[in-house]
Amino acid sequence: MGSVKLGSKPDAFTRRGQAWFCTTGLPSDVIVQVGEMSFHLHKFPLLSKSAILGRLIEENSDQDECTIKLSNIPGGAKSFELVARFCYGLKIELSPANIVHLRCAAEYLEMTEETAQDNLIHQAEMFFNQVVLRSWKDSLEALKTCDVLLPHAEDLHIAKRCVESLAAKASIDPDLFGWPVSEHGAMHSPGGSVLWNGISTGAKLGNFSSDWWYDDASSLSFPTYKRLISTMESRGAKEEIVAGSLTYYAKKCLPGLNRRQSMGPVPLTSAAATLSEEEQRHLLEDIDRMLPLQRGLISTNVLLWLLRTAMILKVNRACISNLEKRVGMQLDEATLEDLLLPNFSYTMDTLYNVECVRRILDHFLAMDQTMGGGSPCLDDVMGSPSLAPITAVAKLIDGYLAEIAPDINLKPPKFESLATALPEYARPLDDGLYRAIDVYLKVNF
Repeated sequence: MGSVKLGSKPDAFTRRGQAWFCTTGLPSDVIVQVGEMSFHLHKFPLLSKSAILGRLIEENSDQDECTIKLSNIPGGAKSFELVARFCYGLKIELSPANIVHLRCAAEYLEMTEETAQDNLIHQAEMFFNQVVLRSWKDSLEALKTCDVLLPHAEDLHIAKRCVESLAAKASIDPDLFGWPVSEHGAMHSPGGSVLWNGISTGAKLGNFSSDWWYDDASSLSFPTYKRLISTMESRGAKEEIVAGSLTYYAKKCLPGLNRRQSMGPVPLTSAAATLSEEEQRHLLEDIDRMLPLQRGLISTNVLLWLLRTAMILKVNRACISNLEKRVGMQLDEATLEDLLLPNFSYTMDTLYNVECVRRILDHFLAMDQTMGGGSPCLDDVMGSPSLAPITAVAKLIDGYLAEIAPDINLKPPKFESLATALPEYARPLDDGLYRAIDVYLKVNF
């Protein structure tokens, strides 16, 4: 993480309870009140750097004890402590964690070049542009701090610049670079080994995968994350990269998606533990709207678990319908286990959500027809590639029917509707269907 040290004087600040004192040997002649914290300081260092503090000191100069209140300074007492140290020329360290606080506070206090040369606004901008924005990690760290500094961070275009920096770095196609340079400056040879002083160390680099940024991006608040994705899309990021990031974010922030090992080992964020059910619902609805529609970008396994979570969270009907349509577009890739969606209705109904599966099947059949799906009239050869998807779906549905057949609440019309939904040519053999019917008849009649 990049940092820059300012000032040269040794620390002269001491804290006693809710008060800071500058121990220069001179008595304090001004008290700056920031929230519950008071700073016992000296007028000259403050007014020599800040136009606002200069005016406030002048306005209160006729009082026996000059007291200034800064109720709205961005970052509160923590920011002002660093500002005060800067005014005294004491040593402070600019870092990605505090630069946005300092930049916003400096703007609020009008610490411009007109007041003093190399003032805090100038120093903060130099560090932000030349250090923070050049590094992925530093840009990410700075962007996270913007959430608590609104609208100041927006007014100064700090959040915008961080997002654009991250979007530019995440949008880079790793296939375009044979030997990338790391953000911290370590050079790598075309053969993949690390170079030190131009000499190969023999250490080899791992593959530079296009999903390297997913975990970092998932640590952002959702409004900020959405902004990053939108900016990446405007820069022409590949749809599969965007879809991968969106599903990764969903896995981390929707706890229900982490119960399946097949979803991959994705650790929960702290946000996942604090999001209310309503916030999770809105998050999932937004992710659904943001997901690209192209078939195959997201595994059917993930789509079905998104759908299951959507049902648990009771998202709006449009979101459910969109997810059903997405699953339907690639139903031939689904597994029986994932298709067994529980019925979350409070009424005495079927154990599994048969209506949902029927709608998913209808979406698949409509797509198959649109894409010119095979039929005996068009494909005389058994096993034609054009028949493969629908025969796979027929096998899946027959397995599903056998699984739900023992449910005593499954009415004959509902069972028959699903069993007869597929065209005859979808089943080269009817053995699976007959087994399901046999189970159903034995249980219900």
